[in-house]
Amino acid sequence: MKPKLQVALDNTSLSDALEAIREIGDIIDVIEVGTILHVAEGLEPVRCLRALYPDKIILADIKGADAGSLLAKQCFGAGATWMTVICCAEIPTMKGMLDTAKSYGGEKDVQIELYGDWTWEHARSWKEAGLTQVVYHRSRDAQAAGKSWGRNDLEKIGELCNMGFDVTVTGGLTIEDIKLFKDYPIGCFIAGRSIRDAESPRGAAKAFKEEISKYWG
Repeated sequence: MKPKLQVALDNTSLSDALEAIREIGDIIDVIEVGTILHVAEGLEPVRCLRALYPDKIILADIKGADAGSLLAKQCFGAGATWMTVICCAEIPTMKGMLDTAKSYGGEKDVQIELYGDWTWEHARSWKEAGLTQVVYHRSRDAQAAGKSWGRNDLEKIGELCNMGFDVTVTGGLTIEDIKLFKDYPIGCFIAGRSIRDAESPRGAAKAFKEEISKYWG
């Protein structure tokens, strides 16, 4: 299956986010309301984007850590398709989110954001609890420190795929990075600034889609 293209709206206002998505909303597969935008505007961006793009996958990237079912009701009730939970959250929190997601039906799902020192034991416990989506990060701070994608990243991504997880890859991705993952069944690539801040965001989004098609047909 061809990986999806997701654009992260890490804008600091709803008006800026709507301006950013206007050029590319019809091209991309997943519209992410980034954590920064959630902090600035709450769940209103989810409601607005659902009204504007009724058929798109909309992700509420809240990185929840507690009160799983309550947060999930808020996100899915606002119109999110997917939401995120931080990997250090306890299993009951994750299960609460996932059970709530299932109660809404359709494509509703929960993604685990992989930050810090998670372990393979953790990963097995997530799988046993029924969670199937993970987001593999190269964090913004790591990018700023000059950390590039390496063999260790690829090996971890490969093992997560082998375990049966649907893996999303993110962290300052450029078009040139896409080929690094060509041997893996990646579920989704997230691009933010490399599309939003491009001279032609629409052209950049199309170029990402074309590059993905080179390796996954």
